[in-house]
Amino acid sequence: MITLTHVLVLSGILFSIAVAGVFLNRRNIIVLLMCIELMLLAVNFNFVAFSRFLGDISGQVFVFFILTVAAAEAAIGLAILVVLFRERSTIDVEDLDTLQG
Repeated sequence: MITLTHVLVLSGILFSIAVAGVFLNRRNIIVLLMCIELMLLAVNFNFVAFSRFLGDISGQVFVFFILTVAAAEAAIGLAILVVLFRERSTIDVEDLDTLQG
């Protein structure tokens, strides 16, 4: 039987992996976006776990709003990356630190 503690530990592990990915990887923007998505997934896991534990559906409804924002963030982020790659032929964070019009 999976308890609330098991889900919270898994969510904490996912969140810590994402935070470590953000701090350790300073070169690739795509990996940074994936780490941000992993953070949102960990938060969604917490919402669903507490919603189920408390018997309230509002946490699960809130997850749909977070997933909508995450999908929009991913689509806009990847579109910006495509434009930057066409302009500068690289997506390294160190090369993109000076954005001039």
